[in-house]
Amino acid sequence: MPYSWIVHIGYSLGSLFGRLPHERKRVVLKNLRLCFPKLSDQQIQRLALEHWRLLGRSVLERSRIWLGSAEQILSMIEIQSEIPLGDRKPRIFVIPHFVGLEGGFMALSAMAEQNEWPRGAGLYQNMKDPFFNQKIIEWRNRFGGKSIARQSRLLELIREIKTGNFIFIAPDIDLGPKDSVFVPFFGIQTNTITAISRLAKASGAEVCLMITTLSKDRSKYICRIHKPLDHFPTDDPVADTARLNRCFEEEIYQRPAEYYWVHKRFKYRPPGEASLYD
Repeated sequence: MPYSWIVHIGYSLGSLFGRLPHERKRVVLKNLRLCFPKLSDQQIQRLALEHWRLLGRSVLERSRIWLGSAEQILSMIEIQSEIPLGDRKPRIFVIPHFVGLEGGFMALSAMAEQNEWPRGAGLYQNMKDPFFNQKIIEWRNRFGGKSIARQSRLLELIREIKTGNFIFIAPDIDLGPKDSVFVPFFGIQTNTITAISRLAKASGAEVCLMITTLSKDRSKYICRIHKPLDHFPTDDPVADTARLNRCFEEEIYQRPAEYYWVHKRFKYRPPGEASLYD
């Protein structure tokens, strides 16, 4: 199927799904109202619908991202890096959950294989369906990458970092209270993992934001790999984690419809606080 067909069909399916009543629709609206309290209800509704359009596009695009050739992937995702790639310097690429996230690290993995750079490796959360869970791992690893379960020991990930492989971690998801702290995200105390700070400290790695978003004309995605964060990590993992959330906020404000609002980002609450999704 031509790429333009995938895009337009994805928009249509996303728009349809965004108009149907379902639990995730309520989650998206709640997240947007919490994070953008100054927007009117009409503005929130428009932003939510645009998010569903872009999400529908990204879901269909995964057929090409997971199953297509390296050439097909790199034709729809352009890598722009402020650092030298392939120099084997220990680095952690922090990838917040924009709709283009999957394409960004797959494009870099494909490029790494073509140029004989270090392989890509990243953490993944086990899915409920064992068959689909295994298939996604196979698809993500087909350019020589490695998927490491979040439940695994961190020593395996630290070895990958020190080897100079591309390490991808998306820390902006609520995984429960273990190894997490409550720090602000859009002014809301949000349960956030401290793994980036701790891993960077243990491995001596630089930490770079890797943001994959749509180009201005929306004809493709741009994956931007930023320069390493200055003075990161520090001796305070809580402050480091709060700083990363502020970085994510700055990126989200520029393109709010592209962020992954379907996640229950504020699922766990500080002791004594009621759920925000009831």
